[in-house]
Formats: sequence, C-alpha cells, structure tokens
Amino acid sequence: MAVAGSTGPVMSREEVDRALARLASEHEAIEVSLLALQDHAGRRLLEGTALSGLTKERWASVEPVIPALWDHFEVYGAALRAARELRGDRRWPPSGDLAGLTETLRGAGVTVPGGVLPDVGHDAPGDPVLLAEPTGLERLAERMNDWYAEVIAVVTAADAVWSALPARVDLLSAEARRVESLARSVGVRPSEHPAGDDLEELTAELAALRAEVVADPLAFWLPAKGRRAGGGRPDTRRYERAERELEDIRREVEAVLHVREDAEHRLMRLRDVLSRADRTLTEARSARGEVLARIAGSVVPAVSGPSAALHERLAVAVGYHRAGHWHRLSPLLDDLEERADDELQRARASLTAVTAPLAVRAELRGRLDAYKARAARHGTADDPLLVERYDQARRLLWSAPCDLRAAEGAVLRFQQAVAEALAPAAEGAADGGGSGG
Repeated sequence: MAVAGSTGPVMSREEVDRALARLASEHEAIEVSLLALQDHAGRRLLEGTALSGLTKERWASVEPVIPALWDHFEVYGAALRAARELRGDRRWPPSGDLAGLTETLRGAGVTVPGGVLPDVGHDAPGDPVLLAEPTGLERLAERMNDWYAEVIAVVTAADAVWSALPARVDLLSAEARRVESLARSVGVRPSEHPAGDDLEELTAELAALRAEVVADPLAFWLPAKGRRAGGGRPDTRRYERAERELEDIRREVEAVLHVREDAEHRLMRLRDVLSRADRTLTEARSARGEVLARIAGSVVPAVSGPSAALHERLAVAVGYHRAGHWHRLSPLLDDLEERADDELQRARASLTAVTAPLAVRAELRGRLDAYKARAARHGTADDPLLVERYDQARRLLWSAPCDLRAAEGAVLRFQQAVAEALAPAAEGAADGGGSGG
C-alpha cells in the first residue's frame, strides 16, 4: 500500500510512468503551439497595430501571458527532465524517489516565477504578488493550456476578422469609386441629386468601417454559441448593408445613364405626341366652327388651346439635354411622357365630342338613302307619299344650318312610310303562296 505524502498517496511506479509519458506528450504539444503562436500573423499584426476599443483591452490582458508562457514552459521542461532523470530506468525505484516524483508531478515540487496576470487563467484581481510559486507539473500544464487558449482566442479572432473584412471593404470602396466616376459623368453629385448624397455618405461609411475593423477587429467578431463555443465568425452585417446600399445607388445612376442614352429618342417622341395633340385640337376647333354653322340648336363644347405649360416644360427638358443635366432630365422626362399622352387623349376626346352632331347627321343621311334604296328595290320609290317624305327629310338634312331633331323626325316618318308601303306587297306574297298550296 502506498505511503501518504503531503499531497495524498504516493504514486505507484506504473502511475508515475503513465504520468511522465502523458506530460512528455503535453510538453511537445505545448512547444508546437507556442512556436505556432510565435509565427502567427495575427499576433504580429496585434503587436504592430494601433489598437482601440475591445481589442485593445483584450490584447492588453493577454499579451503579457506570451512571455509568461515561455518562462513557464522552460520551467516545465527542466522539471520534466529532472523527473525523468530521477525515475531513471530502474525497475523498482525506491519509495523515496516515488515520493519525490509524486511531489513533482502532483504536489508543489516545481517552483515557477510569481506575479499576477489580470483576467487570465485562475488568477483573480487583488491576489498578492508572489516572487515564486510552488506547483506541480500537472497543474502547470493545465495552467499553460488555459493561458494559451486565452491568447489564441484573441489572436485567431482578430486574424479572422482582418482576413475577412478589410480586403472586402477595399473592393467595395473601389466599386464605390467606379460608381462615383460614372455618377459624376451624368451629373449625379452631392447636394445636386439624392443618389450623390447617398454615395458620399457611403464612401465615408466604408472608410470609417475599414478604420474600425483595423483598429478594433474583436468588435466585429461574433462568438459561437452552444456546442461550438470557443469559435465564431466575423460580423459582416455593416459591410453587407453597405453593399446593398451601393447596389441601390448603382441602379439609380445606371437609370440616369440610360436616360442620357435614350434622351434624344424620348424628346423626339415627346415633340411628336405634343404636335399630334396640337393638330387634333386645331382640327377640333375647326370642326366646332363647322358644327355651329351647319347644325342648328346643338350644344357644342368649347375646345381649349394647346397646353402652354407642357410646351414650356418640354423647352426646359431640351435645355437640360443640351447642358447634360441628366439627373434632372430623368424625372422630368418621365412626368412629361405621361402628361403628353394624357394631352393627346384629351385632344382626341375633344374632337370626338365636337364632331358628334356631324356624326349624327351623317348617320341620318345614310339611313335615309338606305330606306330609299330599299323602296326602289320593291318598286315603291315613285309612291307620292314616299317621294314627299323623302324630299322633306332630304331638305332638312342637306340644309344649313341643319335642325337635327326635325331631320331625325322626318327620317323616322320616311322609314314608317316605306314600311307601310312594303307591307301590302308582303301580305300579297303570303296570300299567293297560300292559294298556290
């Protein structure tokens, strides 16, 4: 049975051998990790960058750990070598050696430099500063692993953000400069066009974002939760928002650019539409005079003149086109095209309303001639009553001014006379057909 020591039972030979093998492997792993940390690009950037905010605070807390880790590693290596020498290759080491090995491995047989490292490992603020601290190899390995985890978490997080964001922000800034150049070429400038103001603000935001990412990368780190605690990913939300804003601005600038490319064609179409509207209104005014002269008692609506406001705005659009003010021309053309189409429809509606009495007269004339032809086909055109009513209707329809109401009544009476004249012939045909049966 093992004799109890100051740290508990003395370890057996097998326990000592297993612990030495495990701690030797731990020594190799810690050495590899420390060498990798020494060459880590993130650590070099943290040491050479003017930090701020959370990153400055976190790095100030873990940077002193790096030399402390090397100091502890040297003590750990020396103590491990001493323990191996004490163990030797004897099959049955003396009990005194086992007690000493137990003290080195699990007790307080190893002395490390003292001092308090804030917020790292197991030290707490306010702990007394010791010149030396006794510990064991197992606790020393655990402490170094905890310290290393604290340091590497800061280093890898900062490096991940620096690797992910600044280059993407630079590419987006270059795209913003390209859009800005295109915007200026079509007159989209700050304080002259909303998109110019938005682009200026976005450019400033990208510059600020890059500066913040470089100085405080940990402010852009989202730690993982749940099972993946300890990991995380860069926070790209501000970058993605800026990316969407730039895309919206680019679309607006390209829309203005399309206006520049299509402006001549659109202006020609506007001139054509307004010209057709003016001609239609002129025709409507002429037709109104004809209706008033030829149709008696008709209520003929007045016809307005061409829209002076539309012609003035068209002149403004032409001026914008000549001056290359595409950002101002774009909304003006959109509005003008809609109003010009409305103006043409209004002119056509005026012409239709004005010429309605003439259309009624033409319809009555056509109906009168159609019934006369019908009577002629049935041999009743020479009937005195039909001749009289036809002449009466014709005089009314071809007189100036024409009384439409009287003319319509005369045409209706002629229709009735034709129908009555044709009725006996239809009855005779029906009787003849019956007797023949």
